[in-house]
Amino acid sequence: MVSLHVNERIEYSKTFQGKYFNFLGYFFSIYCVWKIFMATINIVFDRVGKTDPVTRGIEITVNYLGIQFDVKFWSQHISFILVGIIIVTSIRGLLITLTKFFYAISSSKSSNVIVLVLAQIMGMYFVSSVLLMRMSMPLEYRSIVTEVLGELQFNFYHRWFDVIFLVSALSSILFLYLAHKQAPEKHMAL
Repeated sequence: MVSLHVNERIEYSKTFQGKYFNFLGYFFSIYCVWKIFMATINIVFDRVGKTDPVTRGIEITVNYLGIQFDVKFWSQHISFILVGIIIVTSIRGLLITLTKFFYAISSSKSSNVIVLVLAQIMGMYFVSSVLLMRMSMPLEYRSIVTEVLGELQFNFYHRWFDVIFLVSALSSILFLYLAHKQAPEKHMAL
């Protein structure tokens, strides 16, 4: 039964959609490793990054390949699309998780309270996503977010975001390592 599931996944990976999702998986895996590395650098040297990762990656690629490319124009569009994808997928993931949680604890008497709590959590999550994704935007758009949100201590929030991100990333890596280490032992016992 386990081999059937593996064979289905192998067949799916050969389709166009499977190749597309594999490419996206590798891309976002590299992006996450880069984010972990940069969060570590930011914490150790007590700094806040000045350039978003997309612009920096395009600059490195263009310099390495030696081609003529309008980095400023394309990095704005690519950064905007990437930030949009990250925000939409993270909010989608949060909604799916919260829906499962609230479905498990809901009753006819608590449904109104659950809707209010969900709305409050979603509002806070959206504002914090915009606040923290500000760093991934080009400089001219960061000033717009700064004007909208007012005079906040952005460096404070970015530093704590890096700390919380690094702790959660490392604990997730440890958890996944332990889960995969024990998974083969369970299959051998069957």
